[in-house]
Amino acid sequence: MARIYTRPSLLFSVFGLCAVLVAGSRAQADVSYFPVPSVSSSRNDGSDAGFIVPTLITTPEGELRYVFAPMFIVNSIVGARGAINLFRYQPGGREMRFIASYTQEIERKLVFSYTDPAYKNGRYSVAYGASFFKNATSRFFGIGENTPKDNETNYTAREVRVNWKFGLYLNEVTQIAVGQRYREVRVQRGGTDLPFSLEVFPEVVGMQGASILGHRASFHYDTRDNLVTPTIGTQFTAFAELNQNLRNGDHPIYTRYGAEFKKLVPSPSKSVIFVLRADFQTTFGSEVPFYEQSSLGGQNNLRGFGVDRFIDNHLLSFSVEQRIHLMRIKMLNVAADFELAPFVDAGKVFSSFQKLQLKDYYSTDYHVTPGIGFRGIVRPSIVGRLDYGYSKEGGAVFAGLDFPF
Repeated sequence: MARIYTRPSLLFSVFGLCAVLVAGSRAQADVSYFPVPSVSSSRNDGSDAGFIVPTLITTPEGELRYVFAPMFIVNSIVGARGAINLFRYQPGGREMRFIASYTQEIERKLVFSYTDPAYKNGRYSVAYGASFFKNATSRFFGIGENTPKDNETNYTAREVRVNWKFGLYLNEVTQIAVGQRYREVRVQRGGTDLPFSLEVFPEVVGMQGASILGHRASFHYDTRDNLVTPTIGTQFTAFAELNQNLRNGDHPIYTRYGAEFKKLVPSPSKSVIFVLRADFQTTFGSEVPFYEQSSLGGQNNLRGFGVDRFIDNHLLSFSVEQRIHLMRIKMLNVAADFELAPFVDAGKVFSSFQKLQLKDYYSTDYHVTPGIGFRGIVRPSIVGRLDYGYSKEGGAVFAGLDFPF
């Protein structure tokens, strides 16, 4: 599946996260800022150390409207990085994000996205965005469920992406949508001492790059009480996608399908929220680039492994998470909630449905990663998280500005 490159320091580390939320709680109906240190570490991306200067702008009622966060970080793999993060929040769930960064070695990033889930008085939803980035710490282990850790290689993913999506609400909780995406990928030498993926796996489809034009139709059912910081409800999403690799003249067409189910069950006081997620993805085509296939590992599934640890045509994954409210810090007009979230992720990838018999749905050969998460929330617009997952390969740490699911 198409995956978005994120790096923990760009999404606020554990110290930066806490300080940003506390600074937000101090914000009145004007501007506040609070310089804080930022440190983070992740399985693929190395260690970061530096500082963030988050600036928060609120309305007289204490609603957050803007977050502006310039950063300076030194990474153990790619060196010094300067970054600018700008987020705008408006009524109705409208949100704009702009991120720009320049790194001493190889990496660059420029991202813009806009989402309006209630366009034209709630009749439609609109989303569009564009990005350019170079991720020098991408990993590839080969294709399949049982690729050994010793197969680890590294490459730089140089990508350009453009996308749009338009949705029509059939009722308050049901939506159908269409959209398109363009994705251009080049595989270049990475920033680590690991072997270069292109030299080790030259015959793998996608190593020579790809230019992908995709067309998607999707169905959405969503009864959650909030799109960003939900506490109760059910969400079901299904999609079908037709893609064309413009750089492949022999077998350019392939299709992808997927379905995802999420359920949030709160206690009466909502101090504890049980969350269940199931995800199924499938890809059909004779020459599908490896970075377009189904993938396990990373910040949203199998959090004990690095990003894209297991890749194959299809995947089946499950996650359960218990979000436990710890405390609320409220000063003046803004409240910040903090949560602890123990979790368990399980999943497997497979090459064909002939290899997934009925008994395999209940088998014990799934990869399983237990872990613990720490969350900070400024409702209704901001979630900051830090997750640690344990696996047989040692574990991984991920930070982000959203829930994993």
